[in-house]
Amino acid sequence: MALPLSILDLAHIGEGETASDSFTASVALAQRAEELGYQRIWYAEHHNMDSIASSATSVLIAHVAAHTRTIRLGAGGVMLPNHSPLTIAEQFGTLETLHPGRIDLGLGRAPGSDQQTMRALRRSPAAADTFPEDVLELQGYLTGQSRIPGVDATPGKGTDVPLYILGSSLFGAQLAAMLGLPYAFASHFAPTALEEAVALYRREFKPSAQLAQPYVMAALNVIAADTAEEAQEQFLAAKRLRVSRFLGRGRTFTPEEADLILESPAGQQLLQMAKYSAVGDPGEVKDYVDRFAEHAQADELIVVFSAPDRKVWLRSAELLARAYGL
Repeated sequence: MALPLSILDLAHIGEGETASDSFTASVALAQRAEELGYQRIWYAEHHNMDSIASSATSVLIAHVAAHTRTIRLGAGGVMLPNHSPLTIAEQFGTLETLHPGRIDLGLGRAPGSDQQTMRALRRSPAAADTFPEDVLELQGYLTGQSRIPGVDATPGKGTDVPLYILGSSLFGAQLAAMLGLPYAFASHFAPTALEEAVALYRREFKPSAQLAQPYVMAALNVIAADTAEEAQEQFLAAKRLRVSRFLGRGRTFTPEEADLILESPAGQQLLQMAKYSAVGDPGEVKDYVDRFAEHAQADELIVVFSAPDRKVWLRSAELLARAYGL
C-alpha cells in the first residue's frame, strides 16, 4: 500500500523572481497538490537567505490556507529557539482556530541562519540547550495544560495542534521517541544519519497522548519530467545553483566554473547533500521513491521539488502524483 505523500515547499525565489512571485507559486502548488491528493505541505523557517521566502512561516501558512480548502499545512519547521513557546502557541493556535483540522507544527532546534543573523534575531547560542523543555512548554499551552501557572495561550489553549520533531541527527530521534511525537528526518539535505536515527527512534519510542505508535516522515528530492533527459538537465541546473548559493559568497559562477567546483571536495560535499534524489521520467521516479520508502522505513514521505524551472517544478508534482497513484 502506497504511503502518504507530502510536500516541503522551500518557497524558493527563482532567478529574476521576487518574494511575491514565490508566494504566488506556493499558492499555485498548494492548490494543485490539494487536487492531486497530497497529504500536507510544510514551510521551513529560514532567515537572511535571499533565495528563500518562508522566513515568516506562520504568515505564509495563513496565506496559503486562505487560498486552499482541505490540504493540511504547517511548519517544517519552526526553529523554536528563535521564539518563545507562548508566541508560537498563539500563532499556531490562531491558525488552527481559523482553519480547524488543517494545521501542523514541526519543530527544530537549529538556528535556521548564520551567526550574524542569530544576533540579529536576538538569539543566544545557548537557546538550543532548552529545546526539550521549550517543546514541553509549547505542548502545554496547546493542550490546555500550561506549565506556567496563570499563563495560557489565547488563541491556542485546547487547540491540540499536532507537534512533530524535525531532525537530521540522533538528538531529534531520541527526543521524539522520549516525548512520543512523530519524527521527520531531513534526509533531503542531511542524509548521513537517516538509517541510524530512524532505528533509534523506533526502538526507544514511548506512546503518548498524541501518538500510540512511532511515525516516521522521511524527506527526499524529486525532479520528474516527461523525459529522463529533461529531468537530468534540471538536476544539473539545480546542482550548479547550489554551488552559487552555498559556495559563491555573493558571486555567481558560469556553468563551466560550477562544474569544476562540483568536482572539488567542497563540491562533492554539496552533491552528498542531495544523495536522496529521485530524478527521471515518471516510471524512474516512482521506482526510486518506492525504494527510498523501504530504505527509510518511513510511514510518510515528504518531497522537495528541486527543479529550478517553475514549469518543471510544478510538473514534477503532477507527474509524481499520477505515477505514485494518489
